[in-house]
This record gives sequence, C-alpha cells and structure tokens, in this order.
Amino acid sequence: MISTKTPAKIETKCYHCGEDCLEGKLTFEIHSFCCNGCKTVYEILSSNDLCDYYTMEKTPGFTVKDKAEHSIFDFLDNESIKREVLDFEGDGFEKVTFHIPNVHCSSCIWLLENLDRLNPAVVDSTINFSSKNLTVNYRSNEMSLRQLAEMLDSIGYGPQINLKNSDEARKPQMTFDKQLLIKMGIAGFCFGNVMLLSFPDYLGIAGVEEDYRGFFRYLNLALSIPVVFYAGSGYFTSALKSAKQKFANIDVPIAIGLLALFVRSSYEVIADVGPGYFDSLVGLVFFLLIGKWFQGKTYDALSFDRDYQSYFPLAVQKKINDAFAPVPVKELKKGDEILLRNGEVLPADAILIDDYASVDYSFVTGESVPIARKKGDYVYAGGRQVGKQVRFVIQKEVSQSYLTQLWNNDAFGEKENHTKLIDKFSRYFTVVILFIAVVAAIFWQITDPSQTWLVFTAVLIIACPCALALSTPFTVGSIMRVYGRNHFYLKNSDVIEKLNATNTIVFDKTGTITETQGDALKFCGPALSEAEKALIHTAVASSTHPLSRWIKQFTAATDFDYTIESFEEIEGKGFVATVSGLIIRVGSAKFLGEENKHQNNATQVHVSIGGVYKGHFSFEATYRKGLSTLLDSLKGKFRFQVLSGDNDKEAERLKQMFPAGSTLRFNQSPEDKLKAIKEIQAEGNEVIMLGDGLNDAGALRQSKVGIAVTEDVSLFSPASDAILKASSLMDLSKFIQLANKGRKVVVRSFTLSMLYNCVGISMAVAGKLTPLFAAVLMPLSSISIVVFTTASINLISKKLKLK
Repeated sequence: MISTKTPAKIETKCYHCGEDCLEGKLTFEIHSFCCNGCKTVYEILSSNDLCDYYTMEKTPGFTVKDKAEHSIFDFLDNESIKREVLDFEGDGFEKVTFHIPNVHCSSCIWLLENLDRLNPAVVDSTINFSSKNLTVNYRSNEMSLRQLAEMLDSIGYGPQINLKNSDEARKPQMTFDKQLLIKMGIAGFCFGNVMLLSFPDYLGIAGVEEDYRGFFRYLNLALSIPVVFYAGSGYFTSALKSAKQKFANIDVPIAIGLLALFVRSSYEVIADVGPGYFDSLVGLVFFLLIGKWFQGKTYDALSFDRDYQSYFPLAVQKKINDAFAPVPVKELKKGDEILLRNGEVLPADAILIDDYASVDYSFVTGESVPIARKKGDYVYAGGRQVGKQVRFVIQKEVSQSYLTQLWNNDAFGEKENHTKLIDKFSRYFTVVILFIAVVAAIFWQITDPSQTWLVFTAVLIIACPCALALSTPFTVGSIMRVYGRNHFYLKNSDVIEKLNATNTIVFDKTGTITETQGDALKFCGPALSEAEKALIHTAVASSTHPLSRWIKQFTAATDFDYTIESFEEIEGKGFVATVSGLIIRVGSAKFLGEENKHQNNATQVHVSIGGVYKGHFSFEATYRKGLSTLLDSLKGKFRFQVLSGDNDKEAERLKQMFPAGSTLRFNQSPEDKLKAIKEIQAEGNEVIMLGDGLNDAGALRQSKVGIAVTEDVSLFSPASDAILKASSLMDLSKFIQLANKGRKVVVRSFTLSMLYNCVGISMAVAGKLTPLFAAVLMPLSSISIVVFTTASINLISKKLKLK
C-alpha cells in the first residue's frame, strides 16, 4: 500500500536504512520507507521470514535506490570473466568469494549467513567480518553467478568485483588508515590551540585580559566539539553497538569518560562557574588516537598469528630443465608446468595438458565422486588427483590462505569449542570498572569536588582488558612461528592447547620412525631386465608412498618410453597400474595373492607384470637417528604404542628401543589402526598419533592431535592437525615442551596485565593519575604485553635450541 500524504513537519525515518523520507513516504506493513529500493528489500526479507534482521540493529540496512532496467552484473554471464571470479566450478556446483564493503554489524553477518533462506539454490554462505569477504557455495543449475550477485545487490550488499585482479581484490589488504591520520591531525590542531587559549586560566591573568577569558573559554568549547564528536566518534559508535548487543566492551568506559568530561566542561563554561577540562579532554582524545595508531603499527610488526599461513608446507613437482623437482607452492608462477601424483592436491587453477585426469573435489564440495577432465580443460584449485600422474600448466598464482581454508574444511572433523578465560573475564570487566568509577566519583564529590570528574575519567581510561585479550593470541602466534621455522606446521592455534592435554603417543612404523636407505634396498627374485625396470619405474612414479620413491630410484632405466594409462591405489595394500597395455601390480604378498612367498625380517613389496609374479623388493628397516633419545625425553609424561602394517619380525628390535610397558601391534590395516585409537581413548587417554598421512588418515583424524610425518611435505593431509617434516621428528619433545611453556607465558602475561590494571586503577582512584596520563599508559600496557609474550617465546625457543 502506497501513501502519498505525508505530514509536512513530521520527520519520518526509513525503517530499513534510517534515512529521511523526504518527498513523501512509501509504507508497507505499517513501516515507512524512503524509496522503492528499501521497500523492496523489506518485502524480500519479510516474505522469506528473515525480519529478525531488524531486531539485531535499528535500521541496519543501507539505502537501496531504484535500480536501472539493465543489470550492472551482466558481465558475469561472460564465461572468461566468470572463470576469473569463481573459486570453483563443478557439475552443478560453484563456489565464489565476494568482497562485500557494506558489512558493518551483526545484522549484516546474520543476514549474509542465511542466504539459503532467500534462495534454496544457496548451499551455504559464510562471512569473514574483518576482511568483509563472503564465501558462497551454490547450485549452478538453479542459480547463475550473475543472479547471485544481483540477489546480494537487491538486499543492499552488492559485491565489489575488481576484474583487473580478482585474486588480489579478495585478499585482506593492509590498508593505510587515512581517516585515523585525519582525526589525529584535527585533534592535534585543536589540542594545541586549546592549550594556548587556556593560558589566562593557567596563569591567573587579571585586568584587560580577563575580559577575553570568557571568549577564550567558548572558543575552547567550540574547538572541543569536532574533537569529541568526529575524532572520537569511533569510541561512541563502538560503545553504542556494544550496548545494543547487551555487551560492554572496552570502548564503553572510554566513551562515558569522554562524554562526562565534555558535559561537565560545557556546563562550567555556559554557567560561568569555571574553565572546564577542555585541555584534558582534547588532549585525551589526541593521545588515545596516537595510542591506537602506535598499537596498530606494533601489532602489524609482531602479529605472527596473522601470517602463519605463509609457512604452509605444500610442495609440488615443477618442471625445471626437462626434469621435475619439488618446489614450494608459493614459488609457482603462471605458465609453470607441474606434475601431480595420486593423492596430491592441485594448488592453483591450471589447464590439463595430459589426455585425461580424474579429480576428486571432496575438499571443496564434500562430494567424493571423482570428476573426469580431458586435455585442455580448465581445472580449479583444491582438486585431489586420483590415479596416474598428470601434468598441468598453472593459470593463477597460488593462494596460501585458500589452501589453508581447504585444510580447515569442517568435513574433515568437528572443531572443538574452547571457552577462553578472556571471554569469561571480559563479560564482567567493564561493569566492575564502571562501578569503581562511580564509587570513586561519589567519594571525591564529598571530599574534594574539584577532583571528581578527573578521577572518574581517569579510572575509566586507565582500565584496559586489551592487554588481557592479547596475551593468548600473541603467545600462540609466536609459538606457531617457531614451529614453522622448524618445519612443524599446525592447522590452527587450538592444536597447541591440545598438545598440552595428551598423555599417549602412537607411532606408525614405516615412513614415520623408519627411513628407507637406498643401499638397504634389494630385489629378491630373477634379475629384472631393463625393460621390466622401466615398466615398474613408470608405475610407481604415480604413487606418493615412501617405499615407492625408493623403488622408483632403484628401477631407473634409460632408453624406454612407456606410458601409464591407468592407476588405482588401494589404501594399505598396494596399487594396480596399466603401463603401455601391461597390468603392473605392486603391494603386499596378500594383495598379489602370493601369501606363501618367503618372509623375513625386512619389509617386502611384491611385484607382478602382466599377471606374472616377478619377486619382491626387500627393505631393511633403518630407524631414524636419535629415536631412542627422543623416546627417553618423552617417557616421563607419555606412554607409547606402535601400530605397524608390517609383520612382527621387527618386534624384538622395537621392544629394545621403546620403554618397558609400550604396546606394539603389527599387521594393522587402516581400519585396525582406527579401532586401536578408539580403544586407547576408551580407556581415558588422549592420543598424539604420528603417521605418514596415507594409510593412517582415519587414525589421524580420530586422535586428539594427528601429525602427518612426511619427507618432502608434498602431501596435503586434511585428516591431520599438523604436518611434520621427517627430518624434524627428533624435535617433537621440544615442540611439546614449547607448547607447555607457552601456557605458562600466557598465565604470566595475564598476571602482569592484572597487576597493571590493579596499580593503575588504584592510582586513578587516589587522584594521582590524570586522564591525559592514563591515555598515554593504556596503549603502552598493551604493547608491553605483546613484547613480553613474543620475547618470552623467542627466549624459550633458543633455550630449547629451536630455530
């Protein structure tokens, strides 16, 4: 229903965006709107039962003026442009990340994460509030990318798409805060002038100058207005939003203090009873802004937890001088040729240059059915190659954050929710501070009224839970940086706390505590011809198993150009490959149907070519140097178990190496390993599982902390909580010690922060601390906690002889 009669002098606000309804108003369901755009948005939300959006914030939306007849997102129908924007495109499924600049409050987050209620074609949507990036998974056979963008635009959250560099447009940018500098400039200018105009009051000047004193006081009042309500507006905005959510953040006492000083000072000037506290007020805002800027610079320099993703270790085989060699993915450039083996993940968008490939996109879509791709197809990052090795040409730069997002995919294990101490503490901190400030103000009003407002404001300003809040993130961020330098890569910071809660370590054997030496490998059976070696070499090249790498080196042959046509690996057993028309089977004796073949102490890998059994490769187990020392350093806190897929011929050697009471289990299939972990947990134990990430996926996922141990960190293991380079395995005890000492650093920094708050608040209540000095101390306290935590972790890591 449209009403054209609007009272001439009654100001009406738009229910959606809060703007004035100027030239008449539009109404719908008793609400008024400034334009058809806002009315349409309300109708959309109302028809989809999404009006809870308006209960979170008053007028949370943005004005949505009437749209032009043509869509501003027509260009998204262009296939080449669409490919640049999408994160993934599959059969009936697409994934995209949009930058949404209009996100500003909890209402925005709620609405954008409920897009599936607006259109059932949306599978799910998540918003990163800090970067304002919205990730949407949707069914492309029910909704196009253009329609998704138009839907977002229709509700006031139009995506910002930078086609010049769509990847960079989606990355969080370290922007130069011009607005903060402008506010600092205004506050500094006014502060200097207020100080100058306050000289008559400072010096007690009488006579002719006294006639100007009232004029100067009013000038101070005028100069304080832009400082308080523009330069200091951020504190009021934050406090109001916090109050709407029924939660008092640190900006609440600051905003109350600023407002109290301004009101009191204005009263004194207008009532002509005194000069007020404009010098303290304007100086307070100025130094608070300087502190905010200085804090930002310090955090950017020390915030290791923000960029730990750069240590993410995924490597890939890149073609260098007609040969493939492993390189870190961050070194890949557009046009590079890479080789993916079975089970490896494509780290960036690329074009397939082999005849065909089978790609498993379960990382992205949750669907584990492989998708067939043919030569020349554009293949999106995140797909895991299934079958024979294939070659790709990179088309986009690698995004470390995107790969980490895949690693953190909820499909690979539920996240544990930890209630942090600061979360509990902050609920009451501000309320307690307000109570102390009010009681102190009442006391001083009775004993010395001249101190009342200064004490009240000083208490509100000096109190700082920020230092408490920074203790944990900067400690764990520093720990993760040390881990990364030592080739121990964590999925997220929660893994550090989990390490402290474990009491049992379970080891896989082959590839974890053993290293296969080339000179300890031999072939048992009739001598292989050069052609047979070349066939085996071609087959094992697609496998990422540690034993396959050594067989590949052992069977290297020249003058043969065989082609692998198919490859299928059966977890924990072996693989079947078709090479130039011949079927090659490699794996355990049982897998090849040769259970009666002779067994000895060595690990054996059996081979048949074209259905004819050829013999087996024998690997003498060589345990990693320093293993006994590692076990000795851990045995005081942990119990040990070994879960091996091999036979029990190594039992006696392992019993001598492991402490008494350790449990050794052999002939364990992947299912047996998972069952064993569950049994250990059923006894009340918390487990660290170390495996090669191939046959141990279930056990790694089930454990409290699953650590994938690998030689060249080339495997992407979503089941694991951490990836450890094999050469750093002997530092495991140091890593656990660092996690344990890190918890003590957090406790000490909490204690230090509490001591600061107690001393600072006591001095403020006693009237020995001015608001101006409190404004200087507040950011310094936070910075001191940051420096303390990072310096402590660096010192501890040096004592532990970690890099």
